[in-house]
Amino acid sequence: MFTREEAALVALLPIRPFNVAAAARVWKKPVAESRKILEGLASNGMLLDMEMQGEQIFVLPPPMAGFFEFSMMCLSNGYDQKLLAELFYQYLNVEEDFVKNLFAGGETQLGRTFVNEGALHTDQTLAVMDYERASEVIHTASHMGVGACYCRHKMQHLGKSCDAPMNICMTFSGTAQSLIKHGIARKVDAKEGMDLLDEALEHNLVQFGENVQQKVAFICNCCGCCCEAMLAAKRFAVLNPIATTNFLPEVSADSCNGCGKCVTVLGQNSIWEKNDSRFTVKHGAKRLSTAARRRFDEDGRIVAPTGAHRRDRVRPARTPPLRAFDGVARSAQ
Repeated sequence: MFTREEAALVALLPIRPFNVAAAARVWKKPVAESRKILEGLASNGMLLDMEMQGEQIFVLPPPMAGFFEFSMMCLSNGYDQKLLAELFYQYLNVEEDFVKNLFAGGETQLGRTFVNEGALHTDQTLAVMDYERASEVIHTASHMGVGACYCRHKMQHLGKSCDAPMNICMTFSGTAQSLIKHGIARKVDAKEGMDLLDEALEHNLVQFGENVQQKVAFICNCCGCCCEAMLAAKRFAVLNPIATTNFLPEVSADSCNGCGKCVTVLGQNSIWEKNDSRFTVKHGAKRLSTAARRRFDEDGRIVAPTGAHRRDRVRPARTPPLRAFDGVARSAQ
């Protein structure tokens, strides 16, 4: 992903957002040469490049969510993406040190799920905060970009991908500005963004995004078989690796006939069959999504929400922080 020379130069860059002059100083190179190197790295997704108050600013993204994903969001970027997919799979899905530390190694989770707005009763929506809604992120972002889903693209190279939509990975604000500028993501407006969100919900994908209240940088539309966040949720469920919504699924014991349709909607192994051929929610995994709280017509189509309830109490750690480093633009202000 980096040449040896690039890696040596990047290792010298500031952690916080910086301009070309700052890079030129630490590299002891002319400004024009430094700009060319920085823009080359940004064109491959190894740096974020944006304009702030009339000045070009660069930011070092983390590996994940960051340049791991950016390397696979564009289907043709000069990388050997099959080799990258194999390496990522070994590092993230076979070995566990990095991904366990990433999702379950701190008090505040990297990401959170967004509430499934269509699965709630009208009276429940009054209790949903704006930061809990993916639609609010789409409507308020200064920029929005869409690219290939890193997770399904990776699994595609390994022959393990599902048939969920590929070009549906959403980025916002400063992150989107950079990815759009360098052709890694495609610019979309709020209307198309909402259409993509509807498409994701039709495929029962979980909205997983940056765990901050303001200026969310990304929302992934995750399946249970390919996506790193959902796989981590299953592998490390006891450690609560994902900050979840405040709505929990319930199975009505009186009306459940054991048809199993809810299992196909909630793809996180969160619903299991009891001995009496009825279904219940797993204790550790029941916090993942609101997707199961919907009922079906005779053809198996989702027609309306059913039993869901909001938590009476919300633990402080479950409220997203206002700011985070990966917010990019806000970190540079």
